[in-house]
Amino acid sequence: MKFSNLQNDESSATEQMQLIFSQQRANFDAEPYPDLESRRTKLFKLKKQIIRYQDVIAAAINTDFSSRSIDESKLLDLLGSVLEAEHAIRHLRRWMRPSKRSTELLFLSNRLRVQYQPKGVVGVVVPWNFPVYLALGPLVAALAAGNRVMIKLPEVTPATNAVVKRMLGEIFKEDEVAVFGEEITDPAQFTSLPFNHIVFTGSPAIGRVVMRAAAENLTPVTLELGGKSPALVSRHYPLADAAKRVLHGKATNCGQICVAPDYALVPKEKIDEFVEECKSNFAAMYGNNISNNTNYTSIVNDRHLKRLQEILEDAKQNGAHIIACGEYNPKQDARRMPVHIVLNCTPQMRIMKEELFGPILPIVAYDTLDDAINFIKAGERPLALYCFTHDANERDYILKNTHSGGVTINDWGWHVVNHDAPFGGIGNSGMGTYHGEEGFRELSHAKTVFIRHRFFPTQLFYPPYGTWIQKLALRFFLKQGDPNLK
Repeated sequence: MKFSNLQNDESSATEQMQLIFSQQRANFDAEPYPDLESRRTKLFKLKKQIIRYQDVIAAAINTDFSSRSIDESKLLDLLGSVLEAEHAIRHLRRWMRPSKRSTELLFLSNRLRVQYQPKGVVGVVVPWNFPVYLALGPLVAALAAGNRVMIKLPEVTPATNAVVKRMLGEIFKEDEVAVFGEEITDPAQFTSLPFNHIVFTGSPAIGRVVMRAAAENLTPVTLELGGKSPALVSRHYPLADAAKRVLHGKATNCGQICVAPDYALVPKEKIDEFVEECKSNFAAMYGNNISNNTNYTSIVNDRHLKRLQEILEDAKQNGAHIIACGEYNPKQDARRMPVHIVLNCTPQMRIMKEELFGPILPIVAYDTLDDAINFIKAGERPLALYCFTHDANERDYILKNTHSGGVTINDWGWHVVNHDAPFGGIGNSGMGTYHGEEGFRELSHAKTVFIRHRFFPTQLFYPPYGTWIQKLALRFFLKQGDPNLK
């Protein structure tokens, strides 16, 4: 009986989701081009609501993680969302303005422009590591572009899901913005809807599944997929500063960030010093014992903790040397796992094959800069690359000889929260971008509009062919009859 009730609940949730999609599609067709003030009003409401709900949201995320730093939630999930909304409000008028283009010489005196038209209904699939920022960021871009939005929140963050659903439900009708969470147990039911665009953040494996589902409806997708983002420390850069910033990137949100430094490339003669600096900085930020440190976030659940422990065990069994930054008792500290530095890694280990998405920092020794660059190029293209150097020539050489979704120089991750620049991956780390103007463009259709001048004689190019004007045009543009081309 209980199983039957569960099936009925799932069926009901799916039917409700499909009904809301139909309502959003119908209402978009009735209002296909919201004006500037309508869009800005929605963004103002969203910004105000985020500020109003900040304490409730941070508390809910803390509940879902069992321990998530309140300050990290506000700094990363909420401040980032507010900044993105503010940026869109400030620049939306310019983004919406049609772009004038030049006609070909052949069509001089006519007019050509590109008009940015809303796509329709946008589906947003959100991961658990930043369940608010990675929901509201795409929402800002979609609303700025004039779309209606359906959001699928992760199953493992029920407390956060409830708050986000309530927060958005107070300012948007479901035919404008709808939120679904753990009641939709199979995310494929969501991604199989014939959206006009899908924004997905998650792993490359699930990204492929989403893309296959979208292909059935010829739905365009934006994929932000993570990957193994390297931190390359130059031989000439102050080692203590590099270690502090790489360690901070690996410890923030307990390393559960798609743009966290996945591994560090360090000159071979400086490995020991780099390790000591990482340990020292971890102690300075969080103390040697993090059992009761509320500034340090936990691994989200037991399944992810087990995955990380298995990766460490695999490395250990294959000859790696593992160093914990601070005391750690797996039984006592539960999921509050400190950063673990791993040396002597080999390509065969899981630690060098998989995106770690946790507080594990492999350190790879290199001899020359080209060795480090070749190591990066041997893997899949990462979502982010971190380069520590004050030498402009060295910096430019690294940038020209590597591919990544984005780059921060002499730090980690900060390119993501500057919303006037695009954010997105390349290759295995994703496709498409959002944030800022690029996000607006991504979720708009760039519609070319050619306006023929009333008396412009395009009929001169109609059949029958071979007229003098056609011959003249071909002679001029294709150089027909030019002896120099023979």
